[in-house]
Amino acid sequence: MPDYGHDLRFGTFLTPDAGDADAVVELARLADRLGLDHVSVQDHPYQSRFLDTWTLLSFIAAATERVRLFPNVANLPLRPPAVLARSAASLDILSGGRAELALGSGAFWDAIAANGGPRRTPKEAVDALEEAIGVIRALWTPGRGARTGGTHYRLDGAKPGPFPVHDMGIWLGAYKPRMLRLTGRLADGWVPSSPYAPPEELAAMGAVIDEAARAAGRDPAEVRRVYNVVGSFTGTGGGFLQGPPKVWVEQLAELALTEGISDIVLMAEASAPADLARFAEEVAPAVRELVASERRSAASGAPAAPSAAPAPPVGAAAAVDADAAGGPPASLGVRATPPPAERFSDEAVWDESTRPVGPAPDPDRSYTDADRAGGRHLVDVHDHLRTELEQLRDLVRQVAEGSVGAGAARDLIATMTLRQNNWTLGTYCESYCRVVTTHHTLEDRAVFPRLRRADPRLAPVVDRLQEEHEAIAEVLERVDRALVALVGDPARLPDVQRAVDLLTDTLLSHLSYEERELVEPLARIGFGGR
Repeated sequence: MPDYGHDLRFGTFLTPDAGDADAVVELARLADRLGLDHVSVQDHPYQSRFLDTWTLLSFIAAATERVRLFPNVANLPLRPPAVLARSAASLDILSGGRAELALGSGAFWDAIAANGGPRRTPKEAVDALEEAIGVIRALWTPGRGARTGGTHYRLDGAKPGPFPVHDMGIWLGAYKPRMLRLTGRLADGWVPSSPYAPPEELAAMGAVIDEAARAAGRDPAEVRRVYNVVGSFTGTGGGFLQGPPKVWVEQLAELALTEGISDIVLMAEASAPADLARFAEEVAPAVRELVASERRSAASGAPAAPSAAPAPPVGAAAAVDADAAGGPPASLGVRATPPPAERFSDEAVWDESTRPVGPAPDPDRSYTDADRAGGRHLVDVHDHLRTELEQLRDLVRQVAEGSVGAGAARDLIATMTLRQNNWTLGTYCESYCRVVTTHHTLEDRAVFPRLRRADPRLAPVVDRLQEEHEAIAEVLERVDRALVALVGDPARLPDVQRAVDLLTDTLLSHLSYEERELVEPLARIGFGGR
């Protein structure tokens, strides 16, 4: 994708945690005060722990002055498009033209069906989304009576209105070809997330959008590219957004200039306002400045001034090599991370010697760059989890010392007492454990069934990995219980340390085993469906 020349915008992506509602709203207020452009809220209406997204967005609109607001992304199966059109227009009117509408075709169909929604096939979900776009736009267009046909949604003389007070866009969360083509044909924006669409995959996805846009007689630049990202300011710069602000600036500017990304939305936790402040104050203005400089240089034909120290390439993968312990072949361009050499716990939750081994790779097999993407993505996700785990261990060490250091904890915690250290530790651990669980749930529901169907020889490995996911979930529960006890009794810190030590051993061992066994099958079979 080229640079489409869009103005750059920056924002945040909030989790509507009902148990921490005040902190969620305060983070939105902070984004407004910091001068960010967007506040978005994920939408899972079937999630009993979450505030309703539209109610929260309305509350945030009243509590802020300038940020744009949008659901990230609205769950269409549980929000009928005629109602959604009027809800979005009402929010735009009440906020003074600060609302946008981002839509998703649906996921987690068991939960949707449990709440009275439809259970749709992938094709039905995309068809329903296309019909919904027609319904929404018809109700935003003045006229006597709106009529649209459709299998899932239709209008039969409905009166349009109310109408947005600005030209409100419809953005789509899309990853697979049919959704990407729909985005190119009909949408005003594309909203992928880096955990599911890492930087190295954006070009191929964007090319599908651009081709569909041109086929529909549209300029691909009409589709804004809104990228939800996760990152850490405490890494060493070895991966995507894993390092100091300079790393972020270089990598995000590259995305704007080479992948057409116009909006960067940080997936922020309510417990980490310091990260949001650093993103707004150090990253966003520097990205704007660097992109503007590159654009001026391109327009004049003069080379841009080089940076003092270029950051690692976006989406840098693990070292190219063959795994000596029987991992993926060197032709895959990614190496399985070796198992940990050091153990922290005397306890073991499984016997590593009983782990099944998958089929040996074909030594004559070659792999394209597209084939290699799945394995690289797996290692990138695992590297993020390893980095977060080390931050967690460092935070535990600082709590044990009764102080907060200048490294990872400085970005997460302001000045505080020991009791506040304990509280922040609990909040951070809760966030980390949720990341791990989400990653494993995605594999259990999507990736593993595909691998098992495509190559039955992988069934013993997949079964074992799922068993280990369950064991890790139990260890995470142990960490949680130890943290709850620590809040009431500081003398229980050793219990937290032991639980985190056990989590370290089990998680690092599991991630290494998974990479050793799955990097090659992911290349040979494919990471996702079509």
